[in-house]
Amino acid sequence: MDQNFFITIRFYEELNDFLKNHPLKRDIIHKFTGRRSVKDLIECFGVPHTEVELILVQGEPVDFSYTVQNNDRISVFPMFERLNIKGVSPLRESPLRESRFVLDVHLGKLARDLRMLGFDTDYKRFRDDSELVGISSLENRILLTRDRQLLMRKIVTHGFIIRSDDPKIQLREVLDRLDLREEIKPFTRCLICNGRIDELTNENESYSDFMKIVPPNVQIWAREYTYCPLCLKVFWKGSHYESLMKRIRQIRDL
Repeated sequence: MDQNFFITIRFYEELNDFLKNHPLKRDIIHKFTGRRSVKDLIECFGVPHTEVELILVQGEPVDFSYTVQNNDRISVFPMFERLNIKGVSPLRESPLRESRFVLDVHLGKLARDLRMLGFDTDYKRFRDDSELVGISSLENRILLTRDRQLLMRKIVTHGFIIRSDDPKIQLREVLDRLDLREEIKPFTRCLICNGRIDELTNENESYSDFMKIVPPNVQIWAREYTYCPLCLKVFWKGSHYESLMKRIRQIRDL
C-alpha cells in the first residue's frame, strides 16, 4: 500500500496567481499518496516550474529532483528578476544575464514591441509547442507564453506566463518582471525579422544598391539611414518616428 504524506507548503508573491481553490499567501496543508519530486508537487498546484527561482525545505535550498518527505515544510519563491543567486538556489546552472526571448504564436504584438525596444525576440506565426520548447532550451531563450502547461515541460528552464491579454500590459509585465527598462535600446532590432540593425553609410560596399530601395522623394530630405543585414530592409526617420519615440518614453516611465 502506498504511503500517505502530509506536508506544509507556501507559495510567495506572484506565484499565488496560479493557485485555484487554495488559500493565498498562507500555509497550505497538503496530503498525497506515493513518493513524488518537489517539481511534480509544485506543478500539481498549477505553478509552472519555470516561475520558481528558489525552493526551501526546512529552510534549506533543494533542486527540482528532491523527493518530498513526510512532514516537510516547503517554501516556494518566484523568480528574483535578474538577481544572481547562484550558490543559493540549485534550480538552474546560472541566470540569463542577457534577456533573449522566444514567444508563442499568440503573442505577435508583444514580439513586435520587444523588438522595437531592442530585445532579441524570436517569433513566428506558426510553430508547434515542441518547436518552441526546443528553441528555448537550445538557445537559452526565455519562453513567454499564456499556456502554463507549456512551461511545465521539463526541458524548459527559463520562462514565465504572460497574465494579461492586453499587449500594452503584457509588455509592462515583461519589463517589470525582468527589470529591463535600463536595457531598452530602441530601433536596434528589425521589427520584421529580428535582425540587428546597422548604420548605412556611403562606406558600405552595398550602399548604392540599398539606396535604390529608398524612394527619391525621401532621399531629398533624409540624411540618416539604417538597414537590416538579414532581410535587407532600409529604414529612415520618417513622420512616424517621433510618435514611436513618444511611446517609448511613456513605456520607460510606466
